[in-house]
Amino acid sequence: MNPLKELHDFGQSPWMDYIRRDLFASGELKKLIENDGISGVTSNPSIFEKAIAHSDEYQDAIMEFSGREDVDAKEIFESLEASDIQNAADTLRSVYDSTDRRDGYVSMEVSPRLGHDAQGTLEEARRLWRMVDRPNLLVKVPATDEGIPVIQQLISEGINVNVTLLFSQDAYKKVAEAFIKGLEIRAEKGEDISGVASVASVFVSRIDALVDSLIDENEDADLQDIKGKVAIANSRLCYQEYKELFGAKAWQALEDKGANTQRLLWASTSTKNPDYQDTLYMNALIGTDTVNTIPPATMDAFRDHGVANNTLEDDIDEAKIIIKTLEDAGIAMDKVTDQLLKEGLQKFVVAFDSLLKAVDKARNVDAPTIGKLTANLTDDLGKSVDAALKDWTENDKVKRLWARDPWLWTGKDEDFWLDWLNVARDQMDHIGNLTRVIEASEGEYTEHLVLLGMGGSSLAPDMLRNTFGKIDNHPELLILDSTDPAQIKQIEAQIDYSRTKFLVSSKSGSTLEPNIFKEYFFTRASEALGSDTAAANNFFVVTDPGSALQKLAEKGGFHRIFYGLAGIGGRYSALSNFGMVPGSAMGINIKNFLKLTMLMVDACSADTVPKD
Repeated sequence: MNPLKELHDFGQSPWMDYIRRDLFASGELKKLIENDGISGVTSNPSIFEKAIAHSDEYQDAIMEFSGREDVDAKEIFESLEASDIQNAADTLRSVYDSTDRRDGYVSMEVSPRLGHDAQGTLEEARRLWRMVDRPNLLVKVPATDEGIPVIQQLISEGINVNVTLLFSQDAYKKVAEAFIKGLEIRAEKGEDISGVASVASVFVSRIDALVDSLIDENEDADLQDIKGKVAIANSRLCYQEYKELFGAKAWQALEDKGANTQRLLWASTSTKNPDYQDTLYMNALIGTDTVNTIPPATMDAFRDHGVANNTLEDDIDEAKIIIKTLEDAGIAMDKVTDQLLKEGLQKFVVAFDSLLKAVDKARNVDAPTIGKLTANLTDDLGKSVDAALKDWTENDKVKRLWARDPWLWTGKDEDFWLDWLNVARDQMDHIGNLTRVIEASEGEYTEHLVLLGMGGSSLAPDMLRNTFGKIDNHPELLILDSTDPAQIKQIEAQIDYSRTKFLVSSKSGSTLEPNIFKEYFFTRASEALGSDTAAANNFFVVTDPGSALQKLAEKGGFHRIFYGLAGIGGRYSALSNFGMVPGSAMGINIKNFLKLTMLMVDACSADTVPKD
């Protein structure tokens, strides 16, 4: 079974925290609905900013406004966003209808600059509702003090609301009460309340990110035991508030008139700390009448190894103890959540401003096309280029590539091997894992990093080494991908085992040569350092999940295991961990490297016209 689809068995709806134009052009959203049970979509300014600033995906649409001084960047963005929201809503309309309006929603938010402007938020929410004109739209309103009465008013007018940036239990209670009061006002006017929808988005991982840092600053050793547990405890206690509020008599009267509860939605459920399991917050918060909005990378992880079970009401007494332990140590949850709300609003404001700058920049760009670049080609070559472009255009080959259509090749198993299409974006989503590799290698203690590989897994690191050379204050990368004894001796002559790390690189984990290298150098390191344990601390592994090498590394107590992707062949693995881990360790700015890479990835997105 697919764990994502199994969530429905426990009353939870998986929504995707991601929206951009290639979702519709490639047909990917429809596939996610069919294959993974995805039943809603949310978005925010950060996601649109990345798409507009770092790709050509919206370039043609933005250029239509070139020279239009009567239209500002915000109006241009809203037209782009509204179009995407409408497309997503139309794609999800079947879910909306089949669930009797319980699911199938798409979120669109008011400007984050209006977070403390009640009247401005109300007017913009009404305007966006009219602009999109879809019954399965949710207008996002932040849970500020000014936002609470706005939520009540919008609900009373029959406008669906996604309350965002919720962190505290007290704030959640106020939001739920505003929702209930809005329905009561609407019912008193004799208007239908059965089609009014709302979710209350409680943010999860951001709480642990802040609380964990406060715990580390605190001298109370007992607090270490609750690191990584506060966010889950807070969410579970919010759910207890939900059950109490929507089990009361006041709610029952509304339910009798057809009202649906305002479900709790878990937001920010990707793990920020690489030491935590990547599906931690998803596994722990599964329960009836809830929604989890999931970023693509976390969705892939849960599909692969998540566990669907009814966990939301586990250990409620322990959750109370965790919050009390924090308070007793002088870390006040109300101050934590107030800070997170303030920071959350500010982050969205920064992203929104960056987005508008990107729109302005894009409408003033005269983007080059292949037609312009190849104008001076010879006649024969020009005809060949034109023929290829015509073929790719008429046969929708760009869209088919992103849709992983195996019939672009032989129609056999080619679709399995196309995970390289999305690997750069996945790496950007988990950039913390890679930047921590470089942080761990900084300084002069580690002199060399020796990569033990063969073939495809060594090609990209070798290219990076030859391109960037030795980077100051980081280890020199040495690569061994030959069983020639002279090469092995040459490597060994250069290194000091006490100042050398070894990276064993093998997709299958069963390739003979890397395993021979590992045995040889592990034995030599053990002799030099005095024990297998000391040697194991200097050995790292990059391999596909479940491989023989993973099991060997776990058994041997190796320092860390990095995973590849089964759907990427060795010679296409440059942007996966097989290339990026050694690249980061040798001191390359991987974040910048991937950011530049994304320019090309997005320039070739599914809805790009081949000539562009």
